[in-house]
Amino acid sequence: MTIATTTTVESAMRRALDLAALGPAGGPNPQVGCVLLSPDGRVLAEGHHRGAGTPHAEADALAQLPPGTAAGATAVVTLEPCNHTGRTGPCAVALIEAGVARVVFALRDPYRLAAGGGDRLRDAGVEVVEGVLADEAAALNERWITAVVRGRPWVTAKWASSLDGRIAAADGTSRWITGDTAREDVHRRRAAHGAIVVGTGTALTDDPSLTARDADGSLLPDQPIPVVVGASDVPSDARLRSHPRPLLHVRDHDPDAVLAAIAEAGATSAFLEGGPTLVSAFLAAGLVDEVLVYLAPTLIGGPRLAIADLGVATISAQRRLDVRATRALGSDLLIVARPHHAGSPESFAAASAATRED
Repeated sequence: MTIATTTTVESAMRRALDLAALGPAGGPNPQVGCVLLSPDGRVLAEGHHRGAGTPHAEADALAQLPPGTAAGATAVVTLEPCNHTGRTGPCAVALIEAGVARVVFALRDPYRLAAGGGDRLRDAGVEVVEGVLADEAAALNERWITAVVRGRPWVTAKWASSLDGRIAAADGTSRWITGDTAREDVHRRRAAHGAIVVGTGTALTDDPSLTARDADGSLLPDQPIPVVVGASDVPSDARLRSHPRPLLHVRDHDPDAVLAAIAEAGATSAFLEGGPTLVSAFLAAGLVDEVLVYLAPTLIGGPRLAIADLGVATISAQRRLDVRATRALGSDLLIVARPHHAGSPESFAAASAATRED
């Protein structure tokens, strides 16, 4: 029997990664894609995971084929096939029962309850190859992997400010500091997170909708869970009450408690939108994984700073960041930065494998 070549398998893995990216980000599940290859390297079927409760990528691909036609095939998957029964059955078992001869996956599953599919496949006589395009797969699911390894959601802190670090004029007006292109980028990033978080001050003053919207104002397919932090009640007629997803009100200012509530709601990433008291609390606690700063070429002055006190009493205690990317957005500039010495996706992938061997 012929076996699909390494080049063919890598090409299929790249396709599987593209398919995986079609699935929702920020929820309780990773983004996973699968391509089934015939022994001579032809694509038999493709699949990807569409969200909690839907068929996993492997099952989605197998469902495209008549019974028996996957016998002898190679399954190329971006994540180790799961080995547990949750809302769906174990993908490792589905592949064994379908007669798949070889399984190639990029990353070992860091989630202990689902891990072990590779070993189960080997025990059943299926050839297993792991680590193909592992770095690319780790980058795709970096937030989910980080959440699993650290036991808390990935946190992105975002603010838009003038060049002198102001987020509003002295009277509190802030619409709009940045332009349309920058705001469109924010909405795309909202949709890529499981939750969007503001304090009660922002919720009551700005009456935000906290939805992720397209340029024409229509809702994007993926919507983050709206989260409000603070003791004050959110009015019944607030725009937040019309969000497509139920409001999560966390009446606790402790960042760890907020993240625990967000994780309990099923989100593995959180997008902090404000205000400065909320964002600064997470920064001071060392719980921010990425910072997005949208800088507008304007000067405002006054007291409305983007960041409040971080407990930096002397310059040696400053919070160093590494700039990962810069991008022009119309007349504005986006700076993407992360805490100095923060781990890479690849390091978290390696850590995830290590957790299974502890």
